[in-house]
Amino acid sequence: MILQRNNLPNINQISDEMSRVLGDYDATELRRFFVYYQQCQAGAKEFGTKLENLDSEFEMLENHNPIHHMETRMKAPQSLIRKLAKKGYDFSVDAVKQNIFDIAGVRVITNYLDDIETVEHALTKQSDVTLLKRKDYISHPKPSGYRSLHLVVSVPVFQANGPIEIPVEIQLRTVGMDMWASLEHKLRYKTDVDKHNVEQYASQLKGYSAELNQIETHMQDIFNHLQDS
Repeated sequence: MILQRNNLPNINQISDEMSRVLGDYDATELRRFFVYYQQCQAGAKEFGTKLENLDSEFEMLENHNPIHHMETRMKAPQSLIRKLAKKGYDFSVDAVKQNIFDIAGVRVITNYLDDIETVEHALTKQSDVTLLKRKDYISHPKPSGYRSLHLVVSVPVFQANGPIEIPVEIQLRTVGMDMWASLEHKLRYKTDVDKHNVEQYASQLKGYSAELNQIETHMQDIFNHLQDS
């Protein structure tokens, strides 16, 4: 099941943000940006459909759903503009295409650890899917303890003038990893938390990340034995 998060662009908000961050800008370039933004949204929908179909196939053939749930999201245009400015790029569609690959994203939450590899292989074996980038934060967690598999993959999106390749970021993580990441995100970005508490809880969360990984490994073993029996 996909839980859709719609971040549809509001042209007045974006215009105000662009004026503040970039000063004068080309209205034609803004129109091109909206077109590309919509194409990225279509790319996320394409992957959502692919993943739902794959999950249904595994349910039928293996009597197991590797995907617990999914969420799609679009990076807010204002956030994208600020990210470009922070990186030192002028606002243009070309700069966006060449440097920003997470405009559209799908977060795939799996039931078990092995499901992550199952979903990755099934998705990247599709003839129309191209793997562009892969970052394995499960085998090599971030210093904070964050674990997840990040893929940037592209898929053809069919438009009136023909198909174009659109990149989409796919994040794959277990239910446990997602619970941990949600709490860690709240700790990092909840501005009214005392700095001392942030450091203390961050240290605890790092330890819990390793503990969760051990627990999920043991749960995977139990699940495998049940499947084989």
